[in-house]
Amino acid sequence: MLSTKKNNILEKKWCVIIPTYNNEKTLDKVVSDVLLVCSDVIIVNDGSTDKTSEILETYIGNVSILTHSRNKGKGKSLKDAFNFAINKGFEYAITIDSDGQHYPEDIRLFIDKIGLNPNSIIVGARDMTQDGVPKKSSFGNKFSNFWFWVETGISLTDTQTGFRLYPLNKMKGMRFVTNKFEFEIEVIVRMAWKGVQVKEIPIRVKYDETRVSHFRPFKDFTRISILNTIFFIIAILFYIPQRFLFLIFGKKRIKKIKQDFISQEGTKLQKSLSIGFGAFMGIIPIWGFQMIVAVLFAYLFKLNKVIVLITSNISIPPLIPFILFGSYLSGHLLIGGEELSFSNTINLDSIQSVMKQYLIGSVVFAIILGAIFFSISYILMSITNKNRK
Repeated sequence: MLSTKKNNILEKKWCVIIPTYNNEKTLDKVVSDVLLVCSDVIIVNDGSTDKTSEILETYIGNVSILTHSRNKGKGKSLKDAFNFAINKGFEYAITIDSDGQHYPEDIRLFIDKIGLNPNSIIVGARDMTQDGVPKKSSFGNKFSNFWFWVETGISLTDTQTGFRLYPLNKMKGMRFVTNKFEFEIEVIVRMAWKGVQVKEIPIRVKYDETRVSHFRPFKDFTRISILNTIFFIIAILFYIPQRFLFLIFGKKRIKKIKQDFISQEGTKLQKSLSIGFGAFMGIIPIWGFQMIVAVLFAYLFKLNKVIVLITSNISIPPLIPFILFGSYLSGHLLIGGEELSFSNTINLDSIQSVMKQYLIGSVVFAIILGAIFFSISYILMSITNKNRK
């Protein structure tokens, strides 16, 4: 039985999702144990070629079964299950792996936690230091935890766990792009960026000879690394500065500025060009005149002056080291010259030796970053407009 402690989720509709692929040795026990805790279970057979289909036939009528004709990946399985659950009116979904590493009775821990933190993501944190945990899993998890912290400012001890609780109402309208194991990184990063709280609870875990993992160290780790690289760029350009501004001005004031920013008149092309041009003006080395020149050219080119002014303030303290180094590196790669030295004896001569690379590189870097800002803004506005329609 679930905890008798008063809990708002007991008044909500929630379900358990089990994605599975060729886990015939553990699947039956996982499903039967989950059914002891929850009667609303969704299983996704992701193109299994073993006895999975035969095992699931014994549960027809007791669970909802989604089937892929071929293996499409864990991310695709979860996305299909989330959409199915949302259409059925469920408000929360708990995901659990079918490889037998989790204890289904720990579902109670998620139920208790979400009662105290409604509309949050609850992540089940495994003890990755215990005996039997594969070294590759421990290393991959630490790698993922670090980049999640960089991208969101949230510290978690287990970002790769498959045992989680998701608030489905917060996922409505979101379009996720990954389909493999990296999906579980994408979903928590993007929902954290959306303002959804991410909480963590300790859970038990077991690794034995019956467990079969389909994680491919090289291919899947490469996918996750590429995704983290993309998220890092987006975080540097948007979310890290946003967190810094929240810290200085407060969320309410920044949200008001954001609303004013979005409501400015102009086509998505004009707005995107304004963002790109503002970023360009914020980097070129005409200190003291950047805003004046930015407004002048915004008027001449019929850009959005408010957006140009806001974006031209890109040189805020957290980004200044990146901007300076990026400018120098661009110049050094373009014209060569003496390499930048991070010694303790920085003086006027050492500064002058790299000034030429910096001045030329800052213009090049401004053009590159302005183009990146324009491209990302245009893509995001296009996606936003489609979602609104």
